[in-house]
Amino acid sequence: MKFALITAILFSSIGFAQASSIDKGKTLVEKANCAACHGANLNAPILPAYPKLAGQYPEYLYYALRAYQVGNSNPQFGRNNAIMSSQSQPFSDADLKDMAAYIASLPGNFVVKK
Repeated sequence: MKFALITAILFSSIGFAQASSIDKGKTLVEKANCAACHGANLNAPILPAYPKLAGQYPEYLYYALRAYQVGNSNPQFGRNNAIMSSQSQPFSDADLKDMAAYIASLPGNFVVKK
């Protein structure tokens, strides 16, 4: 079971960026006004509780957005956050992938502590 799940995830992520449109993603992110909480270039959150998104892996961003859409209807997959759940609802699966590709293309300043 685990092997099948991992294989499915790997195959679904191959070509992720190729199938996604960064330009369309930029339009969708601006339409959703993500910068209102995640800050300029999605790299300067207005509160410490909000994450920096710029430069994050597109697969992770897609998974998180999709999990917010699912919400409480699937406790093993969904994420529960009232703001993000309502923000992610109007978008299709393709829209989420485009948004994730755009956000991942932004320069981020993540720091890995050793």
